[in-house]
Amino acid sequence: RPFHPTKPALPASTHRIAAAAMSSSRSLRRLGYVLGLALSVAAATSAGLSSQRAEVTPLQKVVELLDDMKAKGKKDKHEEEVEFAKFKEWCDGTRSSTSSRLEEAAAQIEQLSADLAKAEADAEELGVEIEGLNADIDQAEKELASASGVRDKEHGDYLADHADLSESVDAIERAIAVLKSRQADVPQTLLQLRAAARIPDEAKSAIDAFLSMDSSSSSASASASASASASVELAAPEANAYEFQSGGIVAILEKLRHKFQDQRLGLEKEEMNSKANFEMLEQKLTDNLKEYKKRAGAKNAAKAQRLEDAASAKGDLKETEAGKAEDEQKLKDTLATCQAKSEEFEKNQVTRAAEVQAIEKAQEILRSDEVAGSAAKYLPAAASLVQTGRGSALVQLRGGEAPEEVARRQKIVEFLQGKAKLTGSRYLALAASHALADPFAKVKKMIKDLIVKLMEQANSEADHKAYCDAELATNKQTREDKQAEVDALTANIEKHESESAQLAQELAELSDAIAELKKQQAEATALREQEKATNAQTVADAKAAQAAVEKATKVLKEFYGKAADDYAAGAASASSALLQNGGGRLAAEMKEASQAPYKGMQTESGGIFGFLEVVLSDFARLEAATSGAEDAQAAAYERFMDESNQDIAVKETASGHKDEKKQQTDAVTASLKKELELTQGELDAALAYFEKLKPDCVDHGLSYEERVTLREEEIQSLKEALEILNQQDLA
Repeated sequence: RPFHPTKPALPASTHRIAAAAMSSSRSLRRLGYVLGLALSVAAATSAGLSSQRAEVTPLQKVVELLDDMKAKGKKDKHEEEVEFAKFKEWCDGTRSSTSSRLEEAAAQIEQLSADLAKAEADAEELGVEIEGLNADIDQAEKELASASGVRDKEHGDYLADHADLSESVDAIERAIAVLKSRQADVPQTLLQLRAAARIPDEAKSAIDAFLSMDSSSSSASASASASASASVELAAPEANAYEFQSGGIVAILEKLRHKFQDQRLGLEKEEMNSKANFEMLEQKLTDNLKEYKKRAGAKNAAKAQRLEDAASAKGDLKETEAGKAEDEQKLKDTLATCQAKSEEFEKNQVTRAAEVQAIEKAQEILRSDEVAGSAAKYLPAAASLVQTGRGSALVQLRGGEAPEEVARRQKIVEFLQGKAKLTGSRYLALAASHALADPFAKVKKMIKDLIVKLMEQANSEADHKAYCDAELATNKQTREDKQAEVDALTANIEKHESESAQLAQELAELSDAIAELKKQQAEATALREQEKATNAQTVADAKAAQAAVEKATKVLKEFYGKAADDYAAGAASASSALLQNGGGRLAAEMKEASQAPYKGMQTESGGIFGFLEVVLSDFARLEAATSGAEDAQAAAYERFMDESNQDIAVKETASGHKDEKKQQTDAVTASLKKELELTQGELDAALAYFEKLKPDCVDHGLSYEERVTLREEEIQSLKEALEILNQQDLA
């Protein structure tokens, strides 16, 4: 998946370490101030200028302050170590998580690069295959056009030859009918028949001989018609003579008719076979064109899909590389920040250790005999003198206090009580009660102490406010960032889970489709085997029937052809003898002709041959149609199997891609869930820390600004009271 790196906020410990560093520098400054103060107080005390009570000497006060500073320094040092440990843990976690994302991004870049190269290679390979299919389509279209042209020419030649043969058969049949009916237009009919293109030379010679004989017979009949007594007796022999003269030519014409009919039948069978072959070739080329175009369309779609996959992979690769570069920069910045903070922490620790050592050294000096011994020797006496003087003075002051002093004291008390009531300050109320009962010197000291204490509280609260503001702001940013990351990761997980479910459904559908295709292939194979067996049996039966019909036709044709040839030969020899001997022997010849041998049922045999030709044509057509159906069914079966195998291969390839994509999606989902678990843990930790900050950093009563205002009013009131007391001292 594309990488979307996040920028985790710096932990609160970073800000605390920075604050600790500032506090360390302030502590050193305070140490110098306290040491200077200690020397000043010691000098002032030795000179008799101190007004402090003898119970707590200034030196003891300095030592106590140094103890407090040492304890605070050690506490701050420990807190800084704790905060740095948290910061170091954040650095380690950030480095680990970012390194893991970088490794995952590198693996994704490698996978996306491989996917991109594979998609581009597939698209290029599909382009080459599409070019080959387009070339096959062009070649098939050219072959179909060429075959159509050849078929049109063959069909035209067939129509011309068939018409010529049909006209010849019709002419022969008309001539035979005319000869048998002894019509007067026999010569004209025979002359028309002789002019036909397909009449062989032998038949033309026989027609010429018949016409010559017919002409001689006509002359002899004309000379004999002069005798009226013989006309009636010669009528019947004259008919027999005509039959004798035309019998040979009729037999020749019958044989010629059968020959032309056989040629026409052969031409029709050849035409039928040519037509069937062309239709098979046309069907094959048409099916090939459809298959080529279908495969070209499928490969064009697959090429477009692979190009789309390549574009998607390229976009994801670019986005992942950008995310990886951003993570690398973030890791670099994080390492630099962690290194800088580590060095700063080490320096701070050295400084804090030196501070504690300096404080301990100062305490050692102040507790030495040079300081502590001198203070014990000289400071108590001086303090007692001062205290004795002050005590007698106060006794005198309290015993003989003037009325105007009482009025001024009352004025101070009223002022402090009014301010205490107005602001609700317990410090002002305490100062008012002490002002009413105690001498002014003690009241002024107490007021000064209160002012110092209030200022210290103000500084402490300001530091705490800065710490809380920094921690709350950092925690809020962390919570918002982590919540945004959790929402984004949750949405991304839901998206990938939806994609995985969709891919699982598509895989199931592809599996069902592949199983259905294989089932259809099995059914088609069984049906094809059954059809093949049936067609083979039908073709075998048709061939056997054709052989039987051709055998029967041959037997009949041999018989009737032989009979006709024998009769024609006898008739021709008789006609020749008649022409040679003249008409003297006409009666004997006609008598012989009337007793001619039986030549078979030549007329009826023509119908039988016609029926046999029809039956033979039907069986031949059955064979051709069955063979054509077998070829078409085999081609359809092969085409169906090829299409099914291609469809199965496409679906199996798609199933493999989808299964691989589902595995990648599930892996990404698992990674996202792990990242979500870590991010949710960080968010829970930020929420828990926020709950921890609430009691100390969230205002539940007065706001920080209101507390600052009230404290300033308290300090100002105490300063005004101190100013009144100072004016009294001047008076």
